[in-house]
Amino acid sequence: MAAPGENLKINGDRLWDSLMDMAKIGPGVAGGNNRQTLTDADGEGRALFQQWCEAAGCTMGLDSMGNMFATRAGEDPNALPVYVGSHLDTQPTGGKYDGVLGVLGGLELVRTLNDLGVKTRHPIVVTNWTNEEGTRYAPAMLSSGVFAGIHSEEWAKGREDAEGKKFGDELKRIGWEGNEPVGARKMHAMFELHIEQGPILEAEGKDIGVVTHGQGLSWTQVTITGKESHTGSTPMPMRRNAGLGMARVLEKVNEIAWSHAPHAVGAAGHIDVYPNSRNVIPGKAVFTVDFRSPDLAVIQDMEARLAVAVKEICDDMELSFELEKVGGFDPVAFDEGCVTAVRNAAERLGYSHMNIISGAGHDACWINQVAPTAMIMCPCVDGLSHNEAEEISKEWATAGTDVLLHAVVETAQIVE
Repeated sequence: MAAPGENLKINGDRLWDSLMDMAKIGPGVAGGNNRQTLTDADGEGRALFQQWCEAAGCTMGLDSMGNMFATRAGEDPNALPVYVGSHLDTQPTGGKYDGVLGVLGGLELVRTLNDLGVKTRHPIVVTNWTNEEGTRYAPAMLSSGVFAGIHSEEWAKGREDAEGKKFGDELKRIGWEGNEPVGARKMHAMFELHIEQGPILEAEGKDIGVVTHGQGLSWTQVTITGKESHTGSTPMPMRRNAGLGMARVLEKVNEIAWSHAPHAVGAAGHIDVYPNSRNVIPGKAVFTVDFRSPDLAVIQDMEARLAVAVKEICDDMELSFELEKVGGFDPVAFDEGCVTAVRNAAERLGYSHMNIISGAGHDACWINQVAPTAMIMCPCVDGLSHNEAEEISKEWATAGTDVLLHAVVETAQIVE
């Protein structure tokens, strides 16, 4: 298989302009973005992406989970497509690059191939996966999970947000429910470019992270129920404080994660306390414990120890509790051939690189179960992500997309 020449590079200025134009849609309050899935802003971002893809000569496909597939035709009608992409939805206080770089980097590589008149044997498909973030509708990577057969479409469309609005209803409301069956597409391979969302690449002074594995993830929703009562007039021995019970559980979560240092992590990011009033002792606390590790046995150990800790704490405090696994996936080993294509691309282009394990979940983690898959990461300032202050440089974005271009083109095979 012929490798593309080292002078094949994307237009970094055009990529950056596209990132900035997309960031105008669903602006945040502090310089980032709030373009949560299936909101009007999400619909507007999708429309702009479709407009750009069609201007680049692509045909747009849309499946019944709202996943978007922009296809650049290949020369061999029987060759399976090489997929590339990520997601356009953001956290409520998200940055301008998380997910978006992978989608618009895919669009930019198509534009570059058009500019240079390069043809490939395999078609190339740029993808926007619906609801990767999982912030409005849990779990994360919902639609790629349906595509990979992890979740049923019926279950996914029945997921409700905090206001009780169903995923399926909101997808129809914004006009992005397609007719194509989810998961019907077959892939030759898939590549996802993403910002690291961690500090390692910047600290090590590397341009490119060659992602070999993805951490496994476990989300357990814990509900602790006590008794609401007045904070001033309830004697200490008579209190059944769900908030205090939660606090003690969170101490155990931290202790459990530290026991598997340095590669395991654990915390609770989603916390609701009821009735959340200044002078009422909390009668209920609902929170989601997030454990991650590249070792499945470690994740299972952390889950088991959490269950024991919750029971012991709640029994001791005369509180009731419920545990529900609301998301998760096993650790991922990405395809060796695709990973090698990424590493070769970085070396061919002269970019410094290192192997890295993804600490976050990505659509590629699910797609890896149905097609050969790999990821490319570029640094982000101070490792900050899921924050409006998230930042990368134009040079980092360009380097990551150059590597993406080469890995995709080598896999899709140039036709002379």
